[in-house]
Amino acid sequence: MSRTTTGPAGRGDQRRPGSTGTRRPARLTPHELFAQKLLAVLSGERPVHWMLGLTVGDAYEQLVRLAPRTPFRTRGTRPVVRSCRAAPPARGIVEAAACIAAGEQVRAMAFRLEQGADLRWRCAAVELGGERVPA
Repeated sequence: MSRTTTGPAGRGDQRRPGSTGTRRPARLTPHELFAQKLLAVLSGERPVHWMLGLTVGDAYEQLVRLAPRTPFRTRGTRPVVRSCRAAPPARGIVEAAACIAAGEQVRAMAFRLEQGADLRWRCAAVELGGERVPA
């Protein structure tokens, strides 16, 4: 069997001895970043007021109503964003859907981002599992 790497036989890690193996994390898109932030609030990891300057319109009130129920809190397994996809219906607007997984449980989260005059993205709406939060 011919090997093209110089590492020990059976070693799957291709780093060289002495290397730190650290890489800079990939830069997240705005919708991926917001999916992480919303998950942190809805799992109880962060308080709702952490999103105060990152929301517009009814989004903050939606989070205030959702957060006490901590819909993504789990016992044992920490929830993670499995995937996040986005579609821009218009310039400066992104509608996104994230798949949230915690162990065997998978849930959906949809949200809308709007870019302000200062070019910063802010969350304008949040929906979980197809149910809209009542006003």
